[in-house]
This record gives sequence, C-alpha cells and structure tokens, in this order.
Amino acid sequence: MDSALASEHALHLPDTVRTAVKLLVAGPFAVGKTTYVGTLSEIRPLRTEETMTQAGAPVDDLTGARDKTTTTVAMDFGRITIGERIVLYLFGVPGQQRFTPLWKDLARGAYGALILVDTSRLEASFDVIDLVERQGLPYAVAVNRFDGAPVFPDDEVREALDLLPSTPLVTCDARDHASSVRALITLVHHLLAADAPQEHA
Repeated sequence: MDSALASEHALHLPDTVRTAVKLLVAGPFAVGKTTYVGTLSEIRPLRTEETMTQAGAPVDDLTGARDKTTTTVAMDFGRITIGERIVLYLFGVPGQQRFTPLWKDLARGAYGALILVDTSRLEASFDVIDLVERQGLPYAVAVNRFDGAPVFPDDEVREALDLLPSTPLVTCDARDHASSVRALITLVHHLLAADAPQEHA
C-alpha cells in the first residue's frame, strides 16, 4: 500500500485518461470490502469507518464478524488507473440493512459490482445479491478466503447463492494485491462480455 502512495504522480490522473468506470464492491457486513478497496487503490483510500458501539447491537448482526470493532457508515473509495486512458473508481458499499437507503445513490452510474462472500456465512450474502440485482447491475462473486473458513466446491457455492451459470465465481484474498486484481479482472471481463454485441444465428 505504501509503495502505491510513494510517487506524487499517483495522486493525479494523467491528462490522457478518456474513460472513467464506476464499480461497486459489495457484500455483507465484515466480509472484507474495506480491505479489498484498500489493497487495490493506487491512492490513499477514502474510508468512513466508525467504532462500533452498543447502540448498534440491536440492528447489526455480529454473528461470525471475527472480532470486528469498526464499520463503514457511508462508503469506501479507491482508484485504479489502467494504462494511460482508463480509470476505475471503486466504491465499497456498507453491508448492513440499515444502510440500504444509500444503495440507490451509490449504485447510480455504476457499471457493475463485485460481491464478496464468506463461506462461513453464505446466507448473509442473500440480501446483498438481491440489492445488486434490483439495481440491474451485472456482477461477479468472489469468495474471500478467511483463515479457518470452510472450503466448498464451486458448484455448492453456486447452488447455495442461487447463481446463474453465466455469473462468474472466483476466490480471492482481499489482503493480497495479486489475488484481488484477478478477481477484478474477472468482473471486468464479465462486464465487457455482457456489453458485446450478441451474434444471432
């Protein structure tokens, strides 16, 4: 992360950039969205994390939250420049139900979404997938590998999440740059394929 911030030119977009793409990083509470955006961003990511308090206990399900003490209350934001002409803006979306009203605004203008899931609590992803689908966004699903989390075959994960055969499913470690890049590439390829003209027999 520090190396990405080492050069001043990383803070400013080159004049050659012609295309900006907005992507959502979605998923349930404590699935690793903030970590994922921070791992990939070439600039210091914008984070809106606040310390969790007892006041949120009645509305935030902490089951399987792995000792989480902070939560995103608005969004995470990061940026990736591809070559000299394309920039990707990553918007990490809060996972709790009480932040659902933010979704409509954050999803406006988004090209697609990467949904992170945790195999130890796949059921927590149902509402997020539903929200993304209701916004009409194409998406890919990335299983974020937590230490000690159960490992299931892809077909079982697909069945549990009721994914269409055309929906990409990959694994990643949100802490690892190369792994996170591969998941993002999978999403981008899926979005490009969805936009490609369909050949008719």
